[in-house]
Amino acid sequence: MLRFHFTPEDLSRLRVASGPHPLWEIAVSLHRFQTREGRWAHAAWYRTACSTLRETGLDRTTMRLLLPLFPRARYFPDFLTPAEGVEGLDAGLDRILATPRHRVADEVARLQETVGAPAWAHRIAEGEPRRQLVQALRAYHRAVIAPCEEHIHERLHAERARHTRTLFRAGIEAVLADLTPAIRWRHPVLEVPAYPCRRDVRLDGRGLLLIPSYFCWNTPITLADPGLPPVLMYPVQHIPTTVSPTAGAPLNSLLGPTRAAVLRAAASGSTTTEAARRAGVTPTTASHHTMLLRDAGLITSHRHANTVLHTLTPLGAALLQRNTRGQAGARRPRETDADE
Repeated sequence: MLRFHFTPEDLSRLRVASGPHPLWEIAVSLHRFQTREGRWAHAAWYRTACSTLRETGLDRTTMRLLLPLFPRARYFPDFLTPAEGVEGLDAGLDRILATPRHRVADEVARLQETVGAPAWAHRIAEGEPRRQLVQALRAYHRAVIAPCEEHIHERLHAERARHTRTLFRAGIEAVLADLTPAIRWRHPVLEVPAYPCRRDVRLDGRGLLLIPSYFCWNTPITLADPGLPPVLMYPVQHIPTTVSPTAGAPLNSLLGPTRAAVLRAAASGSTTTEAARRAGVTPTTASHHTMLLRDAGLITSHRHANTVLHTLTPLGAALLQRNTRGQAGARRPRETDADE
């Protein structure tokens, strides 16, 4: 079991990553190749990724270089998922290159002791092998993560909006209590019962960064070194869809495509900026549409400081649900849809 011990100061310093952490997503996407667990949630991505890696010749690099360094096990090196990764892929890769040699060597040695490592692994502490590793990580990301980045961003923005809505309505402890079924909040301790080893992390005023992850499956992950800034990466919920991409057509006809997109954004809770991003318009235009939807009784808006959160009213939820049901009933899913 993994347990994070909070103080009142830690609760005030709880943060949710504003977007995907590219290196964590690389790490857990590599785990998807090492197990069939949760395969249904990423089936389409898995098939495309396997094909792309073969076509680009990256399959051998992935198999020989990346998978051994990112085992789906109780340990892989912390330096591969640096805190700077929240600023983007380039910042994270730069930090990997800048990690002190002794730290890389120590963590690779720990990998060897814990789960095993190939004979060449110790060489990545040196300059040129580490640059080759960074090149491989960049190429892997470009080949199999970047093509679905827009969808990943959308899913994680929805997760962040969900937490914002919970924070407005019920407070910070309610956010911790509603992360995922794999995490349990028992004030003042956040627990991950299925964690592969017993660990107690005392935050001692440092706070905790929550990193929602698209490719993580089932069990949340944290860094092994208790001296590093505390993070907890956890999986967002995946729901298999059987509705076609044109499922929103009647709603688009009723409200117009932009206003319909803003209404859909409110289904998961969204700020004006997030709704604008989902609809592909400016925040000013999105604000106009939220006003009209609010006047029609389809959404409700709550202001907190400089942020306005939009959520569905019962009428808005009924309209969306009715629209989705109508489309789903008009199309019988293919057998392969259920697998995806």
